[in-house]
Amino acid sequence: MSRDMKEIFGTGQPGGAPPAPAVLAAKVRTLAPSMTRSMQRVAEAVAKDPAGCAALTVTGLAERTGTSEATVVRTARLLGYPGYRDLRLALAGLAAQQQSGRAPALTTDISVDDPLAEVVAKLAHDEQQTLADTAAGLDTTQLGAAVTAAAGARRIDVYGIGASGLVAQDLAQKLLRIGLIAHAHTDPHLAVTNAVQLRSGDVAIAITHSGSTGDVIEPLRVAFEHGATTVAITGRPNGPVTQYADHILTTSTARESELRPAAMSSRTSQLLVVDCLFVGVAQRTYETAGPALAASYEALAHRHRQRR
Repeated sequence: MSRDMKEIFGTGQPGGAPPAPAVLAAKVRTLAPSMTRSMQRVAEAVAKDPAGCAALTVTGLAERTGTSEATVVRTARLLGYPGYRDLRLALAGLAAQQQSGRAPALTTDISVDDPLAEVVAKLAHDEQQTLADTAAGLDTTQLGAAVTAAAGARRIDVYGIGASGLVAQDLAQKLLRIGLIAHAHTDPHLAVTNAVQLRSGDVAIAITHSGSTGDVIEPLRVAFEHGATTVAITGRPNGPVTQYADHILTTSTARESELRPAAMSSRTSQLLVVDCLFVGVAQRTYETAGPALAASYEALAHRHRQRR
């Protein structure tokens, strides 16, 4: 995707096919927090009752949600559908899946007095749902483009703060083990000063769940302006970070609660995306990645052998 096209379409993913029905519920969970309250009402309605909403005209859905026809159409487009007709078709497909017994599970909050066994069950359920939503919503075209750029990069810089910084470090150390030059930057000042050194042929990857973390956006902007290929891994595909991203990889999270902050579920989905990116790069560079991995395993083998 060219940067000129990105400026026209804004999202970095122009002209894509509408998401399949199975992806609709995941997109609602991912995008709802960044919507206006009126758009959230529309999104929540179609996710809660796809069969009922599929039977409604655009006017009917607007009346049901207390919004306007324009809001319904804007919500449909934000969810990835060209118009309301396409959204209705997806809703009908989702309703058919639910009737066949494959309805998406609901997230359940953890309360202060939950026994540990129930906490484990709820967390496991939410983690599984987060991974499934992320996999369903991940654009493999965008992923493939990011893999291609990273596989041929002279240097790869990864930016992240807080929990996202841990994911940045995870990706960088994986790439190092297959012989690529990769660095994770969790200090915003060092991130910017390193981004200044990037140029065409380099790759910069920003990891931010909110899509609005200034300390991550700034080095990505600098890298973008210096000609590096830029990638955003974010839970907000319309967030500020995406204006400086050539490729956008979207993550999903479970609903945030008092005892389950967004950093927990965002980390899970981010790790899935960076693992997909890493495996893709390893596949593309296997002639060098394979021996490099073998060498790293051998170098560390003596540390894992049981002492007698």
